[in-house]
Amino acid sequence: MQIIYNPKSDILYIRLDEPKQDVINQRISDDVVLDMGVDEKIIGIEIMDASHRMNLKNIFPVEFQVAIGANA
Repeated sequence: MQIIYNPKSDILYIRLDEPKQDVINQRISDDVVLDMGVDEKIIGIEIMDASHRMNLKNIFPVEFQVAIGANA
């Protein structure tokens, strides 16, 4: 998973799946677009005007844990 923020365009992109693939963009609101891959799997989430929608200081730096033996 990658989280990328572009301060110039104020877009936050969360990439959930690493392999490159063709995607279809599905706008779910004025400011949120989902990138859908094979079998309508969500590949990425794009949030426009991100600094107005959320407190980016709470996101960066990102911390996460991977559960050992967790089912995908």
